[in-house]
Amino acid sequence: MNRREFLFAAASAAAALPALSFSGKLFATPAHSPRFLLVFLRGGYDCNNLLVPHGSDFYYASRPTLAIARPDPGNLDSAIALDANWGLNPVLRDSIYPLWQRKQIAFVPFAGTDDMSRSHFETQDNIESGEPTANRGSFRSGFLARLSGALPGTPPIAFTKSLPLSFQGAATDIPNISLKGDTKPHFNARQSAILTQMYQGTSLAAATADGLALPNTVSQDLRDEMVHASRGAPSAKGFASETQRIAALMRERYRLGFIDIGGWDTHVNQGSVTGGLANNLRNLGEGLAAYADALGDEWNNTVVVVVSEFGRTFRENGDKGTDHGHGTVHWVLGGKVNGGRIAGEQLAVNQQNLLQNRDYPVLNNYRDTLGGLMARIWGLRGSQLQTVFPQARPRDLQLV
Repeated sequence: MNRREFLFAAASAAAALPALSFSGKLFATPAHSPRFLLVFLRGGYDCNNLLVPHGSDFYYASRPTLAIARPDPGNLDSAIALDANWGLNPVLRDSIYPLWQRKQIAFVPFAGTDDMSRSHFETQDNIESGEPTANRGSFRSGFLARLSGALPGTPPIAFTKSLPLSFQGAATDIPNISLKGDTKPHFNARQSAILTQMYQGTSLAAATADGLALPNTVSQDLRDEMVHASRGAPSAKGFASETQRIAALMRERYRLGFIDIGGWDTHVNQGSVTGGLANNLRNLGEGLAAYADALGDEWNNTVVVVVSEFGRTFRENGDKGTDHGHGTVHWVLGGKVNGGRIAGEQLAVNQQNLLQNRDYPVLNNYRDTLGGLMARIWGLRGSQLQTVFPQARPRDLQLV
């Protein structure tokens, strides 16, 4: 790193320091305390080619090129039957389906928010804020930040380059670190000493020390973790590598996490069991399975929820893709999840039950279902849940 690069990096680090102040949070927490990870699929994934409504003739009429074949033991490209109505995309046969067989994953269809804008940014902000659509306040307060405030001794972290809205507005600073690329420290010992001296005696001194300490600590821990977990085998690429790193931190230090994944906006050439969506689902499934494996016994103390801002149009478009929709399918997985089932309120999948003749309706509002889930995980009282999700009506779907 030359002098110009170092000064630019130092300036960037200084600008980010308030968001990286987490003094006192680099410590081990009780081993068996609950862990919660929210996985946000940005772009609105097509849930109809994840959880396939194979019992619906309307599905096959609506998707002449995108539909996944009805379950057929002789066809490995057909949907994997979960029950008489629903099937799983076969690209998840080796990752998510084993979790289903162990009853460690449940799917909640007809899920989402009451935001009808069908705008990526508006709906993402709506979900991350956790506030009622008709009475939203400032998008400077996220529901995970409020949840963190209600759970002392539950260290939070965002595995993102910048702090997501979900974690904004907390009373104390919440750390964020991206594990998508190289986890090596950005500054060597000499450069770190210069930065420390630069901010010594200022209000940013503690944040500087913590900001410099985390990458060093994470880097060493993750190198050790990957060696032990891999047992000499090469690491999985992409999301699976990232989730193994996340597991190392969630197992030892943190209990409330957030990660987002992009690339789910499939307007053109979406594909079914091949193509962009299938590749994304395969990577996602492998990553979640790797996360479960890397946590070991602590998988039994873990709940992972997968959400997206909205679903896609039920019918395919003229470009062999799908457009912005409304209702979607949420995933809930973990070692003690009451899984192996399709949970929540449901309707028959037919034209008459579409919203505005185009989308899945939302029957299971995410604020209500997450509120009920959080009450189960942490025993939160009604007043605490109202702080996290104002005006929500928590629903206990008995997911844990």
